[in-house]
Amino acid sequence: MKIKAIFFDLDGTLLPMNQDEFISNYFKMLTQKLSEHGYEPTEFSRAMWQSITDMITNDGTKTNEEVFWNRMKSYYGEKVIDDKYIFESFYENIFDALRVCTSRDDGAKRVIDLIKKKGARLVLATNPVFPRIATHKRIGWAGLNKDDFEIITTYENSSFCKPNTHYFLDLLERMNLKPEECIMVGNDTSDDTPARTIGMKVFLLTPCLINTKNIDINDYPHGSFDDLCDFINKEL
Repeated sequence: MKIKAIFFDLDGTLLPMNQDEFISNYFKMLTQKLSEHGYEPTEFSRAMWQSITDMITNDGTKTNEEVFWNRMKSYYGEKVIDDKYIFESFYENIFDALRVCTSRDDGAKRVIDLIKKKGARLVLATNPVFPRIATHKRIGWAGLNKDDFEIITTYENSSFCKPNTHYFLDLLERMNLKPEECIMVGNDTSDDTPARTIGMKVFLLTPCLINTKNIDINDYPHGSFDDLCDFINKEL
């Protein structure tokens, strides 16, 4: 069956990074910002982790955004809702400092341009635990444009997260595509390979590979951006 769309992960895939370093610094900077407004750091960090966990286990009945703020509200009541502007200010004015935890690989733009030239549809299938503004900024760090993608999953527009297969099925339904018509490109063997269980092809980009379960990646097409371009040329 003809491949019609390529789904891309962002962090560690199109945007090279050490994810542990990035998340650690993200939490540190956000906690610092909120501590200036009366949020005790240890409790705030605990509330954030629980809110993210709730998004990852979301059953689809609410958006991830609703799930996140409902959990935060269970810790802080209406105060945290009133203080949303502080979070927004963080993403607008401070979040860009985290760019130092990432790098840029020209291969990302090369493969996106190749796919666009061949006429396939593009989806940014990044785990939607960040708001739109933070995701758009990270796309820019990778040297890409948000308009390259037909859909970009963020916490505002998503009700599932990877590795839940409903995350991929929801995207397929939105785009009126069959799994066999799509390829998922990612770097995380836990989050991205479940796409294959519903019938999508999966390519693992290995420069920033996350393989906590030590699976045999030889079961999947894998390699560098050059290898991915070769793979795309054969598939499209």
